[in-house]
Amino acid sequence: MSQLPATDSPAAPVAAGTVPPQLAPRAAAPVAARELRLDLFRGLALWLIFIDHLPPNLLTWATIRNYGFSDATEIFIFISGYTAAFVYGRVLSSQGFVVAGARILKRVWQIYVAHIFLFTIYLAEISYVGASFQNPLYAEEMGILDFFRHPDVTIVQALLLKFRPVNMDVLPLYIVLMLGLPPMLWLMVRRADLTLMLSVALYALAWEFEWNLPAYPDGTWFFNPFAWQLLFVFGAWCALGGAARMAPLLRSPVTMALCVAYLVFAFAVTLTWHFPQIGHLLPRTLAQWMYPISKTDLDVLRFAHFLALAAIVVRLLPRGWPGLTSPWLRPLVLCGQHSLEIFCLGVFLAFAGHFLLVEFSGGAVLHALISVAGVAIMSAAAALFSWYKKATSRNGSRSKSAAGADADMTGGG
Repeated sequence: MSQLPATDSPAAPVAAGTVPPQLAPRAAAPVAARELRLDLFRGLALWLIFIDHLPPNLLTWATIRNYGFSDATEIFIFISGYTAAFVYGRVLSSQGFVVAGARILKRVWQIYVAHIFLFTIYLAEISYVGASFQNPLYAEEMGILDFFRHPDVTIVQALLLKFRPVNMDVLPLYIVLMLGLPPMLWLMVRRADLTLMLSVALYALAWEFEWNLPAYPDGTWFFNPFAWQLLFVFGAWCALGGAARMAPLLRSPVTMALCVAYLVFAFAVTLTWHFPQIGHLLPRTLAQWMYPISKTDLDVLRFAHFLALAAIVVRLLPRGWPGLTSPWLRPLVLCGQHSLEIFCLGVFLAFAGHFLLVEFSGGAVLHALISVAGVAIMSAAAALFSWYKKATSRNGSRSKSAAGADADMTGGG
């Protein structure tokens, strides 16, 4: 499901106690070429998330969650950690911790405002459709019944990120991970391996003691931030030199063979989910050890599946692959470059598609049309955002400094 971009990047290894060379400030240095693989796969993740949020049908079989343990969420969180560390790590090295921390908190605020705005629009969309078609099941399916029962309490809980309708769990996770970025990044640029080990320790403790954040009206967060931080921190570690250090390992034929074997194993297991009649072929002892494969707590099998896919993709898709600039892949790249806006739009479109599929019988044909239309709308919106950014930049209303350009890699400055 995911791709570990830039493992073959020319970045130098991180020496203990030093700032990574690729982040060191250089006077009048030209802006580094954008890593289009990050944009490409983040855009792919956004498309897959949209399709996965639609009711199951023929086209959902095209998404990667049906062929292994991980899905598009791992792509999104890993790339978010990678780009955040790369962008704000350069700010940290050139302008100091205070400025970098302020920039990060500014970005957290932007994401938080986007989440609340999306929450409001999403509630309005669901409420309007449910009332117009006299179908109260929409409110139940989307998890907003408590809003109608206790709107005052629910609004407060939503502001605290405890109450979230269905399909709105990713941005709160991203907000919490970004809040923890300043101290993590400060330590990462000095002791990268130690930071990663501390992240692994937190992951293990969260599993051992069942740590999670409370949700409203009951339960816990669907994406446990104490567990998912591992993927975010791993992405940051790769950005600050870890990817370059792993490059020789990923070029090893033994590593590739192990990755392929694990992907085949994961595919065989997922086949038993879709075809229960062959479930008996999975040894009982193995099944008892594996299950449940928790998405909430980022099961180690999911993490390993992500790593295997990432290693293979990096091997097959080098940094300078000409296809990255192909017009056929341009929509994916543009969506990845405007990930926050496109993610919010995708959540809105997913419910609209859900409503159309429920109210109008069209089977696989309608499902395909809705999926293609949703992806087309997301791509058109990304193209519009890109055009507007270029237009304002030409008019001098947006800084063209290296810091500003790099900050856009995370979707904002």
